[in-house]
Amino acid sequence: MKFTVETWDPDYGAPSEPDLVDSSENVDPSVEVAAQQWRPLFPESEPAHDVLFVDGVRRVDANLWIDREGRFPGFGLAATYAAGAVRCNSAATVVAAEVRRGVFTGADAEPVATVMGTYDVMSTRGSTPEELWLGIQERMGDLEGEVAEKHADVALVVVDGPLSHRRHVEGAVGYVKTQHVQYLPDELRSTLGSLPVGCRTPLFLTTTSWSRFSWYLRLANGTGPAGGLVRCEVKADMTVAAAAQLANLVTASLPRFASARHKDPRAPQNLYPIGGLERELRRRLGDRDLAIRALRRAAV
Repeated sequence: MKFTVETWDPDYGAPSEPDLVDSSENVDPSVEVAAQQWRPLFPESEPAHDVLFVDGVRRVDANLWIDREGRFPGFGLAATYAAGAVRCNSAATVVAAEVRRGVFTGADAEPVATVMGTYDVMSTRGSTPEELWLGIQERMGDLEGEVAEKHADVALVVVDGPLSHRRHVEGAVGYVKTQHVQYLPDELRSTLGSLPVGCRTPLFLTTTSWSRFSWYLRLANGTGPAGGLVRCEVKADMTVAAAAQLANLVTASLPRFASARHKDPRAPQNLYPIGGLERELRRRLGDRDLAIRALRRAAV
């Protein structure tokens, strides 16, 4: 049996799902290059020398049951989340790190004051675990957007993950390192496997809940069909020429930040600045065991 061992740490899932959700019907692959002429594109651009990387982390501190007189208790999550930014020019410097705590629930609730900080009420559309997790993710995304907007005076802003809540930040680029959706029709997917390091695909336009230009680029050599492959996206409120210019800048700039397996379990897709920022933000979340004890004391 012939097989390939993926370098990406399996504790983080896989860099690409084996069965991607097909969204190709919402894609126009001919906005920059006609579909029948798709090929790897080398970026004719100098790399940006002043780049801002934005990311966030979150953690559930405890499950909560919220008393409701005469009714079954409501369910909620006490969570801590953070967003920050690292600026890379002549050095890498953490320029922002914001931490928030919240009680995420669809039930009536009040803020919970603890010695670790106050958990403000963050209302969600429901109280299922999925709805609560989505609420945490949305609030973290909003905070990432605030951080990015405050520090966007750089040549390039890269936010980890889809743009989504950060798409109001002028010139921001979403950086998607794990692939769950198939945007390209089957006849164009062969281009991904042939992408050399430092090259990108042509742009394609996706129109789902919001419109964006996307492209794939090869950061570094990796094992498996998705090794070193990432997708980037920008909002489609610019011309194709402007989006192509930004795609070239990103493609020329990001490979030098690709991580190595002995330093990051999600190498090479998890960029060094993002990995370092994640570690700093998790440190600032505080100790989870202390948070749990503080919540228990507040519940008495």
